[in-house]
Amino acid sequence: MDDVQAALQAVDEAWAASGSAGSAGSSGSIPGGAGELDEVREWLARFICTVDDSDLDLLTLWAAHTYLVVETYTSPRLVIDSPVPGSGKTTCLEHLERLCFHPIQMAALSSPALLVRMLDAGMRTILIDEADRSLSPEKDGIGDLLAILNSGYKRGGTRPVLEPAKDGGWKVNEMPTYSPVAMAGNNPNLPDDTKSRSIRVLLMPDINGEAEDSDWEMNDAEAAYVAKRLEGWADSVRDTVRENRPPLPEVVKGRARERWFPLKRVAVAAGGRWPELVDLMAVRDVERIEIEREEGIMQEKPAVVMLRDLCAVWEPDADFLKTEYLLYRLVDYNPETWGAQSSYGKALTAQRMGRMLVNAFNIHSSRPDTNGKRGYTRASLKPALRRFGLTLPDEPDEPAKADEPDGCEVCQRLGVPCYDHYTKENAS
Repeated sequence: MDDVQAALQAVDEAWAASGSAGSAGSSGSIPGGAGELDEVREWLARFICTVDDSDLDLLTLWAAHTYLVVETYTSPRLVIDSPVPGSGKTTCLEHLERLCFHPIQMAALSSPALLVRMLDAGMRTILIDEADRSLSPEKDGIGDLLAILNSGYKRGGTRPVLEPAKDGGWKVNEMPTYSPVAMAGNNPNLPDDTKSRSIRVLLMPDINGEAEDSDWEMNDAEAAYVAKRLEGWADSVRDTVRENRPPLPEVVKGRARERWFPLKRVAVAAGGRWPELVDLMAVRDVERIEIEREEGIMQEKPAVVMLRDLCAVWEPDADFLKTEYLLYRLVDYNPETWGAQSSYGKALTAQRMGRMLVNAFNIHSSRPDTNGKRGYTRASLKPALRRFGLTLPDEPDEPAKADEPDGCEVCQRLGVPCYDHYTKENAS
């Protein structure tokens, strides 16, 4: 991740050293739309302090994509975040309000129906301030609102709404939900499915006074000029963005690709340094998520944690392991999640384990020996593991010797406490 950060910084420094970014109106000679995007970035850099300079590039590309969301097919949600108040989140939204396509800034969303009726009248860029309050999961109706924001992530998203019919009854109207959305708040408590559709920009307080005050009485006209140039460029590349499907780095796939692909299409249409910047930011985003998952910062669903833990405790030479042995191994391996001290309040049971694996992955236990105990086979786990990029320990090169004694060699090999009734025979 440090290498990607250094590469991002190098691209920005090379761009600055080249002198390619001039003041508004001076960059018309730059090929493609690089000049217009550079103007937007320069404008944002005057008023907004981001933790990472590349976040200014991200804000620029996101603002540009709002004019081209019909062509990009998906629209990543933008989360403007900070750990403390007074970091410029509202200021950032005010600038997006002047730079983006047909914006509407909303301090509160009163109802899901209001949102879809507004979008039914035409595409809007939705800017939500105080998201830590206005989108708090504890508030009534927020679940429906978040569902609309999630479904509006892809073109074609709709919500059925009842409307009065001419005959006095009611009719169902499918109203669109697709739109660009930016949310600003102090560590907003967004659900995982919304986070997975979002790209984060982190702001910090401007303690050194580097940012200019946004005096809109003086700055409105200049901001409108920058926005007008951006809109004109977007109109000129609409067909190009619609038809172009540029590659992203191989590690950027699945939901990550859906987040970054719209910005890559815009960047390629602009040319210059922008395509490389998107690739670097996308790779860093994927690496960040993986690091947060490994460090436990990002909370995975319990069933996914179980799948990962099963890989860690599975015996390399076993095609089948009994449920009672897997329960013992899981509790010993991850007591905070599966033991009696877990948030669940008691140790993992066979019934709970079975429900989680069946409901999440359609993995069922089996009984190869009619008179034996139930357990799980290597083959039953493989399809789900493959989807998560996980693998069970490989088979040993040589089969175990038939004359190996019973006892606790399994526990000794694994380096775990030994219980007399968990012999190798019990394990497999």
